[in-house]
Amino acid sequence: MAPYEALYGRRCRSPLGWFEVGETKLYGPDLIHQAIEKVKVIQERLRTAKSRQKSYSDVQHHDLDFEVGDWVFMRISLMKGVMHFGKKGKLSSRYIGPYIILQRIRQVAYELELPSKLEFVHPVFHVSMLRRCIGDPSRVFPIKYIQVTEDLSYEEVLMAILDQQVRKMRTKDVASVKVLWRNKNMEEMIWEAEEEMKYKYPYLF
Repeated sequence: MAPYEALYGRRCRSPLGWFEVGETKLYGPDLIHQAIEKVKVIQERLRTAKSRQKSYSDVQHHDLDFEVGDWVFMRISLMKGVMHFGKKGKLSSRYIGPYIILQRIRQVAYELELPSKLEFVHPVFHVSMLRRCIGDPSRVFPIKYIQVTEDLSYEEVLMAILDQQVRKMRTKDVASVKVLWRNKNMEEMIWEAEEEMKYKYPYLF
């Protein structure tokens, strides 16, 4: 059988042989009226599908608006095999920055203050390529108070033990202590193994 008949379960009727022998034939206005009715059904279903897709998009859509002086991250495309800002492919970052906004060019365009290594990049970007950088000044520590090593890491120092607890497991009891590190605030207190803390900081016990 023909592919059309295999897919739809009936033979394809072309204008050369539209009807079977003995069927009533449609001429002129009746055929046009039938086609118009089918077009109306198609248009109505397209409007329904468009409205449904729009409702899905509106849930996640929100307008972005920045002010001069705000810090933003800049999005870069992840096209395969394209070099962006010194990195290629899957190793390239989704966002770089943050950079400060110098001025608002249009309703949806902003000029950023880019570093000298990006001088070949045009500094004006569409709002869809920017993402707000939310900073917390209380979490920023001066570098002079932190001894950073050559691999850009630093060692935390235990300041105080605030609480103790013993968790009963199936075969043993596990003792832990709630500690406060030097470069953390009160909301970032964590539980550590008491035995390990005693070994590293015996003077606190």
